[in-house]
Amino acid sequence: MSKLGALLRSAVLLRPAASTSQARACLHTGPQQEHKTFYEFRTYSIHPHQNAAFLKLTNEKIHLRTAHSELIGYWSVEYGGLNQVFHIWKYDSYSQRAAVRAALAQDPTWISEYISKALPMLTSQDNEVTYLVPWSRLQKPPKEGGVYELASYQMRPGGPAVWGHAFQAAVCARDAPGYGKLLGAFHSEFGAQNQVHALWWYESADHRAEVRHKAHNDARVVAAVRNSVTHLDTQRNRLMHPCLFSPLN
Repeated sequence: MSKLGALLRSAVLLRPAASTSQARACLHTGPQQEHKTFYEFRTYSIHPHQNAAFLKLTNEKIHLRTAHSELIGYWSVEYGGLNQVFHIWKYDSYSQRAAVRAALAQDPTWISEYISKALPMLTSQDNEVTYLVPWSRLQKPPKEGGVYELASYQMRPGGPAVWGHAFQAAVCARDAPGYGKLLGAFHSEFGAQNQVHALWWYESADHRAEVRHKAHNDARVVAAVRNSVTHLDTQRNRLMHPCLFSPLN
């Protein structure tokens, strides 16, 4: 073996054991999910001429569904998606959700009085499984009424280890007096990966517009957003009105 080869071999053998832990750290994707509780986001698109009828039917029969599991909120989308409703359901585990779906399939009243009538009114359905991010808790709005905004961010691959702190800083910069009220921040488990959502409450659509204008002139918010958008691919916002039967109303 040449002198150079011997030196290289010795360097490999004598490499500190800490390098293994460093390699593992590089593969770590950020804060791990500590709770089993998850939230299912569901979006239904409705035939335009059936929108009013669908909302009326759901208002009258939603109790058949909430008898099986907890509804967090139900909204009609005003901007960012025409003839759509968005709703959030809470589950303690995947086995609970499976049991709920099985029970609904065997519930003749639910099927005859709601599903058989509602499904022909829909053009599509979409769902996504999400968890609250580790630094967020589900909140209630400060008062009844108002409007809600769901801001959805498709982040670049890499996970929270790459963009988690920047996203948190950008969201928390606006979760302050004089801005909107953050009700929850979520990350996707099933659906588009590296996707996060922020659910906001405002007194009105005009209040939301005022907040956006204020944020654009707030150096603190602008700096936090600039750091976050370097990790952002796309963003989608929906402004929503709560339905009469929505727990978040």
